[in-house]
Parts: sequence; C-alpha cells; structure tokens
Amino acid sequence: MQTKSKSGRAFTLPSSDEESGINEGIAQDADTRELTDEEFRRLRPVGRPKAEVTKERITIRLSPEVVE
Repeated sequence: MQTKSKSGRAFTLPSSDEESGINEGIAQDADTRELTDEEFRRLRPVGRPKAEVTKERITIRLSPEVVE
C-alpha cells in the first residue's frame, strides 16, 4: 500500500504477509520487543524543541570572485 508522510514523502507500507513476517522476527529475537503503550507515552521527541518564533531561510548566489 502506497502512502505519504506529513512532509509529502511517498513510501510503501508492508503487506499483511510482510507484517506477520516482521512480527515473527521480533518474537524470535530475545533482544528485541515491541514497546507497550505506556512506554510509547514516555518517549521524548528527538531533536531540537520547536521555537516559538522562527526565522525565515533565504539563499544568495555569489560569483567565486565575490566570495574570495
């Protein structure tokens, strides 16, 4: 199944058969397990916190002579 993320990136979700194969692999690996709902709630977002005031990104193209 093809779907898009919030950012617009397209990707394919695993089929039911692929999903069950993935879950079997998780069950067989003693070092890996799925997180519980409580563990998901305690996770922190990765990266920098969102700023209240953001800056606008701009670009400028300069000739090599000007840069030197």
